[in-house]
Amino acid sequence: MPSLSCHNLLDLVAAADDAAPSPASLRIPRVMSAASPASPTSPSTPAPARRVVVSHRLPLRAAADAASPFGFSFTVDSDAVAYQLRSGLPPGAPVLHIGTLPPPATEAASDELCNYLLANFSCLPVYLPADLHRRFYHGFCKHYLWPLLHYLLPLTPSSLGGLPFDRALYHSFLSANRAFADRLTEVLSPDDDLVWIHDYHLLALPTFLRKRFPRAKVGFFLHSPFPSSEIFRTIPVREDLLRALLNADLVGFHTFDYARHFLSACSRLLGLDYQSKRGYIGIEYYGRTVTVKILPVGIDMGQLRSVVSAPETGDLVRRLTESYKGRRLMVGVDDVDLFKGIGLKFLAMEQLLVEHPELRGRAVLVQIANPARSEGRDIQEVQGEARAISARVNARFGTPGYTPIVLIDRGVSVHEKAAYYAAAECCVVSAVRDGLNRIPYIYTVCRQESTGLDDAAKRSVIVLSEFVGCSPSLSGAIRVNPWSVESMAEAMNAALRMPEPEQRLRHEKHYKYVSTHDVAYWAKSFDQDLQRACKDHFSRRHWGIGFGMSFKVVALGPNFRRLSVDHIVPSYRKSDNRLILLDYDGTVMPEGSIDKTPSNEVISVLNRLCEDPKNRVFIVSGRGKDELGKWFAPCEKLGIAAEHGYFTRWSRDSAWETCGLAVDFDWKKTAEPVMRLYKEATDGSTIEDKESALVWHHDEADPDFGSCQAKELLDHLENVLANEPVVVKRGQHIVEVNPQGISKGVVVDNLLSSMVSRGKAPDFVLCIGDDRSDEDMFESIVCPSNSSVKLPASSEVFACTVGKKPSMAKYYLDDTVDVIKMLQGLANAPSQRPRQVQLRVSFEGSL
Repeated sequence: MPSLSCHNLLDLVAAADDAAPSPASLRIPRVMSAASPASPTSPSTPAPARRVVVSHRLPLRAAADAASPFGFSFTVDSDAVAYQLRSGLPPGAPVLHIGTLPPPATEAASDELCNYLLANFSCLPVYLPADLHRRFYHGFCKHYLWPLLHYLLPLTPSSLGGLPFDRALYHSFLSANRAFADRLTEVLSPDDDLVWIHDYHLLALPTFLRKRFPRAKVGFFLHSPFPSSEIFRTIPVREDLLRALLNADLVGFHTFDYARHFLSACSRLLGLDYQSKRGYIGIEYYGRTVTVKILPVGIDMGQLRSVVSAPETGDLVRRLTESYKGRRLMVGVDDVDLFKGIGLKFLAMEQLLVEHPELRGRAVLVQIANPARSEGRDIQEVQGEARAISARVNARFGTPGYTPIVLIDRGVSVHEKAAYYAAAECCVVSAVRDGLNRIPYIYTVCRQESTGLDDAAKRSVIVLSEFVGCSPSLSGAIRVNPWSVESMAEAMNAALRMPEPEQRLRHEKHYKYVSTHDVAYWAKSFDQDLQRACKDHFSRRHWGIGFGMSFKVVALGPNFRRLSVDHIVPSYRKSDNRLILLDYDGTVMPEGSIDKTPSNEVISVLNRLCEDPKNRVFIVSGRGKDELGKWFAPCEKLGIAAEHGYFTRWSRDSAWETCGLAVDFDWKKTAEPVMRLYKEATDGSTIEDKESALVWHHDEADPDFGSCQAKELLDHLENVLANEPVVVKRGQHIVEVNPQGISKGVVVDNLLSSMVSRGKAPDFVLCIGDDRSDEDMFESIVCPSNSSVKLPASSEVFACTVGKKPSMAKYYLDDTVDVIKMLQGLANAPSQRPRQVQLRVSFEGSL
């Protein structure tokens, strides 16, 4: 078992399962030998699965305590989301928290402390050396990854918060994530436990965890924004981070915007498409469906109500109300960082007093500055700017007994903070970018639940930045662009002048949403979706491929397996009438090749297969007959089915035959102008005019725009061609119009029928393809009930798709290289019957 504090990056690169601990590593025992506290359950009722909640910090608070054997006393941090989510988990489900110790106890590492925290708090600490934690958290996370996720590119001096990408810091980030995986490895029961990973600090953890436990049930929730793909693509290790997220079963985001940016990044960087089915968004990734969930985190209503209803809070509310009597009190509560827009808020307050002199002496903005979560000159500059602007505004508009901006940058208790929320008639949030920001939720509940206010005061107004994650859920807020100081000032004025009945209506709307979509609702919903996303784990076979951060798990059905030469050759040898059907693009020709002409290697192997009189080999493609005929002219005995089978020939010297359908192509006069319209509107798209079909290609267009246009074109063509005898299909980067009755499945039926009528019913069928059109071929040979031709019961059928993906085929090959190797293996395989005769003659001769 690898030690938790093993940080050997050579093992990371080699993707070794077992790592040797570093010489200076701490010895961590198998602490799970201690029983974790859990609610008792009935002997007849199976205990709920354990939930393992992994976050950067454990949901604990630490205080120096000389009387404690550890030097610190620990209490639960009820404000931590990782702890609050317990209220939404199934009753009786044991919960285990994994994370680093809270400051200032980060270096209080000991075996005894592990056992103490596990037994008393169900918490298991991850020990990181101080230098590693500094480089991981304050280096890579807080000064590179976090600013970039908030749209700050590292083009500015480091004093403004954005560091350039540093490979050494990235390695520290990976080492820290590896340490979390080591700790999980010690305690995880992968077949039972559900793992819930939180936030960007642990972006790489799903990859490390998936490598060790292919069937682990892993959910990941990103509490920060996910930037647009243009921003995310600037990360040098962008593919590694995307693949790490895709190694989870469920990925959660606060808003649709964040999810949309993630899906766009997957499309542009990894070529992955998504599908929405029955309200769920899913990404197909190597046979696994990664579910994308969109739901903002709520607040802990029970915990907040206990604070608001406390007598101490009520007394403070009454005191503040009396202190600010005759004033119009607004409140802002923000962490001290670059993106909270505190300076912009103060400038808006200044503009408000300039434009509305009647508010001077009356309007007051109380700004509570929470302690900074990171270190650096950027934090000092934010603090300095806030103090400078507030001092200037107070000097300009303040009078004895009146301070326009009250900046509170000392420690504020939860009761005092709740009192300010309850006493203020308006809450102002001016963040220029924020993952969620639950301040408006908390403010709304404090105004509603406070015992220090009468019923008439249960109303509120929220001035809210449109760049904050909670903005979409608070439709009654006054949304504003925080970069526009004038707009902010006008919004604050509108809030102060809003009639009380309207304030009450907006407040009631917000309170209804906040009280019903609390943290328990969020946790329950995420937990249920995680179980749903993992329900097929045991019905599939899993194995890993790739090294380091490129590692991924392939999940395939129990009957879906890789087609090997050793498996197919015995059937090939003993058969007398063989039919081999091969798609072209993506099967024998790589999809990304610019020159689509078949290579000498392809021509050679096809000729060798065709030379065997027992073989009938066909290329079945959507390409035109002239193009295919020219390319495969060296293959004398090769059969070709062009344009999805509209044209067929059995050998180079035989004539092209049509499918026999009486087809009227007047529909092209209607379809071609529509396609041309989309071609002109979509840069990079082209139109291919075949004899029997029209195809619109968008593989060279922008991925998102091309996909969107393809959907629109599909709908458009289906409408204008509704009364025509054609089928409109969408394939891989194409939209195609074909006559009815033309498909690769019909080709297979016709070929089989012809062979049966000649008395040569195939006893061996190999069909290889890679895209949607090839599924028709697979269906014809795999599902005999759907075919008009019945194969002999003794026939050996091998339907094989290229790439690991859901398919009608029962076999797969990885890529075109594997396809060629497979065909070469068959070409090199001698027939079994001649060898049997030779063996018999040899034996008789010996007698």
